[in-house]
Amino acid sequence: MELDEGAQRVLDLIRESGRPPYETMEPTAARELYRKGRELLQPEPPPVAAVRDLAAPAPHGVIPLRLYRPAGSTPDRRLPALVFFHGGGWVIGDLDTHDGVCRRLANGAGCAVVAVDYRLAPEHKFPAAVEDCIAATAWIAAQADALGLDATRLAVGGDSAGGNLAAVVCLDARARGTPALRFQLLIYPAVDMAMEHESHRRITSGVPLTHATAAWFRDLYLRGAGDRADWRASPLRAGHFAGLPPAYVLTVGFDPLCAEGDDYAARLAAAGVPVTHRHLPRQIHGFVTMGKIITAADGALADAADALAAALAG
Repeated sequence: MELDEGAQRVLDLIRESGRPPYETMEPTAARELYRKGRELLQPEPPPVAAVRDLAAPAPHGVIPLRLYRPAGSTPDRRLPALVFFHGGGWVIGDLDTHDGVCRRLANGAGCAVVAVDYRLAPEHKFPAAVEDCIAATAWIAAQADALGLDATRLAVGGDSAGGNLAAVVCLDARARGTPALRFQLLIYPAVDMAMEHESHRRITSGVPLTHATAAWFRDLYLRGAGDRADWRASPLRAGHFAGLPPAYVLTVGFDPLCAEGDDYAARLAAAGVPVTHRHLPRQIHGFVTMGKIITAADGALADAADALAAALAG
C-alpha cells in the first residue's frame, strides 16, 4: 500500500531537514523539537467560543487543564464534554501541541473539550500519568455544574499515548463505578507494552514512529519490564472488556501500533462493547496533528467528532 501523498510529503520534509529520530535524543530536546514542529505541520487553530485554563487538585499539587467551549455555544449552555489526553509517548507533548486538535473536536462535535496536562516521563514514571488522568476525570465530573458541563454526558479520548490513557481511565471507572462515561475516543492507541504484534515487526524504519521509537518511549515511561503486564500500562491485558463505554478506534497502516489497536477494537467488540473501527491504510502515526500538510487529517477529525457527537447526544 502506498503512502498518502501528504504523509509522503511529511516524510520528505523530515528527511530533508535531517531531523534525528527521537530515540537518539534526550527527552528535553525531543520535547522542544516536537513543539517546534507545530509551526510546520499544524494549520491555524480554529476559533472557539471560549478557552479557559483550570487546575485540578492532586496529591502532588495541581493538574493543569484547558477547557474549550465550541464555536456558537453560549456561556449559559450546559455542554457534554470530552476529557482529552494528548499523545507523545508519555514523554513529549502538552496542552499547546494538541490545541488545534482539541478545538476541531470541540467545534465538530459541538461539545466542550477539557485537555489534561498530565505529568510526563522520565521525570514522573508510570503510573503518574495514569493517576493524573484518573484524578482529572473524576474532578471534572464532580465540578461539572460549576464548569458548565453535563456530568451525565462525559467521554474520554486521546491520541497514541493519550489513547492508552483514555482506555485505562475507562477500565478504572468501570472498576470504581464512577465516573459514568459515555464514550471512549481512541486515536491510534498504544495498548500493549509487550510490543510483540505483527506491525511492530513490520514498521521498523522510514516513518516518525518506528518500533524502536515506540520502545524508547515505553522504556522511559515504565519503571521496568515488570510493568508491561500491568493493565494500567497495557489495557489490552485487562481481565475482561465487558461493560466498557462504546468506542471509536482509529488505526493507520504505517504505524507499529496498528495491529495492537486492531486487536483492542476486536476485543471490545467480542465483549459486546459497541465499536466503530476506522482503519486508514495509507496514513502514518501522528497524522491528525499534521493537518497543514496531510489534508486527510481534517476528514479524520471530522469523522471522529461526528461519532463523539452521536455518543453524547441527548
